[in-house]
Amino acid sequence: MNIGLVLSGGGMRGVAHIGVIKALEERGIFPSHISGTSAGAIVGAFYAAGIGWEKMLDFFRTIPIFHREKYARKKPGFIDTEKFYNDFKELLPDDDFKALQKPLFITGTDVLNGTLKYFFEGPLIMPILASASFPGVFTPTKIEGSFYVDGGVLNNFPIEPLTPLCDKIIGVYVNPLKYIKFEDLKHSYNVVERSYKIKMAAESIAKFKDCDLVIRPRELNNYATFYAHDIDTIFEIGYTKAVEALQQNASLFP
Repeated sequence: MNIGLVLSGGGMRGVAHIGVIKALEERGIFPSHISGTSAGAIVGAFYAAGIGWEKMLDFFRTIPIFHREKYARKKPGFIDTEKFYNDFKELLPDDDFKALQKPLFITGTDVLNGTLKYFFEGPLIMPILASASFPGVFTPTKIEGSFYVDGGVLNNFPIEPLTPLCDKIIGVYVNPLKYIKFEDLKHSYNVVERSYKIKMAAESIAKFKDCDLVIRPRELNNYATFYAHDIDTIFEIGYTKAVEALQQNASLFP
């Protein structure tokens, strides 16, 4: 039986994906096909490459996202995305989709023509970086003559590549919409940002019905996108919520 695993974006909240993978494997569930956006693309690529959850977690603990050596110069963004290439090359020495143990689909948003692209063959690391290039913070990533930013801009829950290939699909959504008060909308850009988040959440939630199981830890809305000091807590939330979901839906994966 082919089991698909969809991993949403969510910044550092994506560490919860690693906890989910641990819970799945403990129960003998090993997804055969992976699709991911942004942080989900990172975790999905590591998982498809056969990297264990402990090593994935250590990667997120140690990677220096906001180190001065990563600052961008004469590029549109604060952090130069391409400067993370060597960090990923250490875990993915064979930089090619064909070196993976499982089929993997990664989303990227072409910032020039405004279209979504699924990467699934050819060089691997640059599409991962492109998918995780959060607009305005990380610089767009150049691939084959065009420039790509976060795949979540157009598809933060990329179930589409998996539906014709998998018998069952597990979705993991780590970007919950946080409840706010009107007083939190102090400036016009706060309203714009909130509207963008509402749109992204609505588009993702509409696809939950196409999954056999969705794990969506609501507690993650207490953690900021780039806050790296609660990694172990976020991991445990993902693990605990996955264990609960699997216990409540034990008949799905006998």
